[in-house]
Parts: sequence; structure tokens; C-alpha cells
Amino acid sequence: MEKITGLIDAPFTPMHENGDVNFDIIPAYAQMLARNGLKGVFINGSSGEGYMLTTDERCRLAEAWMAATRDIKDFKVIVHVGSCCVREACQLAAHAQQIGAWGIGAMASPFPKVNRIEELVKYIEEIACGAPNLPFYYYHIPVFNGAFLSMYDLLQAVDGRVPNFAGIKYTFESIYEYNRCRRYKNGKFDMLHGQDETILPCLAMGGAQGGIGGTTNYNGRCLTGILKAWAEGDIQKARELQNYAQDVIDVICHFRGNIVGGKRIMKLLGLDMGPNRTPFQTMTDEEEVRLKAELEAIDFFNHCNK
Repeated sequence: MEKITGLIDAPFTPMHENGDVNFDIIPAYAQMLARNGLKGVFINGSSGEGYMLTTDERCRLAEAWMAATRDIKDFKVIVHVGSCCVREACQLAAHAQQIGAWGIGAMASPFPKVNRIEELVKYIEEIACGAPNLPFYYYHIPVFNGAFLSMYDLLQAVDGRVPNFAGIKYTFESIYEYNRCRRYKNGKFDMLHGQDETILPCLAMGGAQGGIGGTTNYNGRCLTGILKAWAEGDIQKARELQNYAQDVIDVICHFRGNIVGGKRIMKLLGLDMGPNRTPFQTMTDEEEVRLKAELEAIDFFNHCNK
């Protein structure tokens, strides 16, 4: 299967003030991402508050992103289809294939918690069967669902059992395990880097070629710049950009992370993503003032996506 090169964005789900999904803003959103070097989107995932959306909303979002990116060259739409109900996940996978998405992915269900590799493989197998013609990526983000399982063991278990298993979106702190998975059978599976704060060490140690990020929504120029500097052999520049990416992440950590703080940054860039879905608590206007001040202190608005 084709392996992803470059960075894929994990977009927010735009919403109107009343909480309804705002589909109208997606074309401008897609153009902004492409303009700043992103190679596609991984929609309806954690940044997109996917588990708080209805099935109909998730399908309509997938259709909206497909329509908005149809004329953007080499722009991939990957649909997160994970659900607590595996039958729903399978239906979402089939819908993604029907509308022409490039690929699908799923994180482990947050309820019930997956405690064994075989449980996870069975979950993946049933979902992947819903879209047999699309590459399937497992989204490893155990901080969200408690699935602290060995990804190397997962690769061994799915190898030869799930024909369209393409690889892993690896959003975890173990660079050792990431590299071990990347080296499995001489790089058989696509290991997508999933932590914006550790792109450079994974390039240096793990040979990362592709990734999916959340802060790429507003800091994509910096993050794609790390890949470019590394490719050109400019290690000092790559270090500076990685450190700056950390500065931005330090700020959003003061405002409930990327899903809340990051989503509000988009408003400051001229693309108002609206409120968060409960149980996430939308930033207040007072918090927005403090957020803007902290971003100005690191000269963010001269570095961010335009």
C-alpha cells in the first residue's frame, strides 16, 4: 500500500453557536490547510470531537470534506470511524469507501476498555471489513481510551489477518516502541507520527516519513518546516522549529489542550470553529484574551498558518 509522506491534519469540527455543525466553513478550512503545506485530513477523530457527534453528522462531515477537497491535488481524506458500537463503526467505514475517501482509521473504543491484543484485533478486523478497498490505520492514543497495549504485538497479530491494515497513527510517548514498530519486517507497515512535540526525534531515530497532527491546524508552517529542514540537513533550523512547536503546545496546555485551546486559536486566525461539545468546556471570552496575550508573547501570529 501507498505510504503517507508529509503531514496530515486532524481538523476540528466547526460548529455554530447553537452547537450545530457548521459545514459551510469547510471549503475555506481545506484551502487554508493545503496552502500551509498539509497533505490531507484525518477527520472525526479526537481533535474533531468525533465521539460527541451523531452518526449522521459524521457522515455529512465526511461528505463535506470530500466535496471541499475534490479539486485540491494529492490531498487525502482519511475518516476516523471508531465507535463504541462496532456495527456503527463498520457502517461508517462502508460510507467512507462509498464516497471515495482515501482511507479509514479507528482508535480503540473508550468503553468497554480493551485489555488484550486479541480484543483489539477483533475490533479492527470487523471495522476494516466494512471498507475492504481502503487502507485501515489503527489510531494508538491510550491516554484517551486506556488501551495501553504493545503496538509491536498488535502488528504481529494483524499481519496476514487483516488484509487492508496499513499501519498505525502512533500518538504515544515511547519513541523506542515507535521505532521498533517502524522496523517490523523492514518497514512493512506505515507508522504515522502522532505527537507534534516529538517530530524531530522520530525523524532522527525512527525515520518517520508521515504524520498526523492536531496543532498543524494553526502551526502547520512550523511543523512542515521541521520536515523540510531535516531533509535539507539543517539540523539547527529543525531544532529551533521543534522548540518553537513546543512553545505553542505549552500555551495550549494552559487552556485545556488542543481540543479546547487549539480550537479557539482558529478564531484568532479568522476561521471561527465555534464552541466545543459537552463534556468539553468551551473557552470563555476572558480566557481568549489571556490566550491571545500568551501567543503574542511568543510572536505566534508571525509564524502561524495564514
